[in-house]
Amino acid sequence: MAGAGALGLYYGAHLARAGHDVHFLVRTGRAAVLARGIRVKGPAEKLHLKKVQVYGATEEIGPCDLVIVALKATANEALKKLLPPLLGPTTLVLTLQNGLGVEEPVAEVAGPDRVIGALCYIAAERKEPGVVECRFPGVMTIGKFGKPAGERTHAVATMFSRAGVKCEAQDNLEEMRWRKLVWNVPFNGIAIAAGGVTTDVIMADDGLRTLARRVMEEVVEAAAKFGHEIPRSFVDLQFERTAKMGGYRPSSLIDFEEGRELELEEIWGEPVRRAKSVGAPVPRMEMLYWLIRHRLAARKPAKRKR
Repeated sequence: MAGAGALGLYYGAHLARAGHDVHFLVRTGRAAVLARGIRVKGPAEKLHLKKVQVYGATEEIGPCDLVIVALKATANEALKKLLPPLLGPTTLVLTLQNGLGVEEPVAEVAGPDRVIGALCYIAAERKEPGVVECRFPGVMTIGKFGKPAGERTHAVATMFSRAGVKCEAQDNLEEMRWRKLVWNVPFNGIAIAAGGVTTDVIMADDGLRTLARRVMEEVVEAAAKFGHEIPRSFVDLQFERTAKMGGYRPSSLIDFEEGRELELEEIWGEPVRRAKSVGAPVPRMEMLYWLIRHRLAARKPAKRKR
């Protein structure tokens, strides 16, 4: 498990509990995870993984059957160093990253035939090293990069399902990416652009809720230009799921408020560019992109912890 943020902790803990030999690459807070293990908290479940295999470098882990990339897309340059020690002759690499164009950097290092992408519809937040709060476990969908899902992709989906994670394999990974953007573009974007608001605030405000729906519709229309038909019922489903999250801080808002890099290009920039390249008008998406860029430029650097 390359990365010990909310997704890495949540999914890694479930796989380890199910009996899989999970190795965690933890770059910060390693001592805390070693001492206290991993805790998953939430209304639907409580999980405490007391003994965790934690490493500070991938060279200490060695080749694996499956490598799960749970790093932010902003850290993809590091994959050139992190991935090679983990790759054996039959290794698969599953990336949990958000946005468009995130499989390509993994494929450049590992080779395209090894790469699987995942879309994680989950509301989870890392509260401290080794501790993740999950408000909504949701579902995971996975697909093969550039090809329909094959036997090994389905086997990975089955592995997650047996570990207690709702997971299914689908054949069109690019369409899955556009579907995830239906939620990510508006809710991550509005949370930042509106001054740091949680999902319940967006849902309760008529103007922000309407804006979120209009942005979703732009994403759906852009996807259709690439042959990906997303039904209106899918848009309605996003609002139903979001209503169950309560006062959830989207991951991009957390990154923004804590002074970390945002997946600006992957979640907003690249979708806008692709939409405009095929003549799809996306004025609200583009507005969010530029507003977030402006807020990033004006953001004060985070204070370093001593």
